[in-house]
Amino acid sequence: MPLNKPQYTLFKNTRYALNGLIEVTKNEKSFRLQILLFVVGMVVAWSLPVDFLHHSILAISLFVPLIAEVINSSIERTVDLVTYEHHELAKRAKDAGAALVFLSLAMLAFIWGLTLYSAFCL
Repeated sequence: MPLNKPQYTLFKNTRYALNGLIEVTKNEKSFRLQILLFVVGMVVAWSLPVDFLHHSILAISLFVPLIAEVINSSIERTVDLVTYEHHELAKRAKDAGAALVFLSLAMLAFIWGLTLYSAFCL
């Protein structure tokens, strides 16, 4: 028996991905804040008087919290699909997603700190 699964193509997959980004942007305030952080961080990263490698490291690191926030949103939606009632496992899953975002922001700060130290103090 065939599964009820759509046929995937490069164009359909791209459309699904863009729909996901639009949905998360519209419905998640925290993702919109991450986008603001991304934009401001990009302006700062490319404005600093450092070499291209340092610019690149700073810029690439700004994607990590965005990715973490999308994963966290996916976890939250999956949990909400299963239950809206308070359940300890649902709470743990959502807390783990929030921890992922927190760790991604900590990693971002660490990367920026090391990169800026390397660029200006060594």
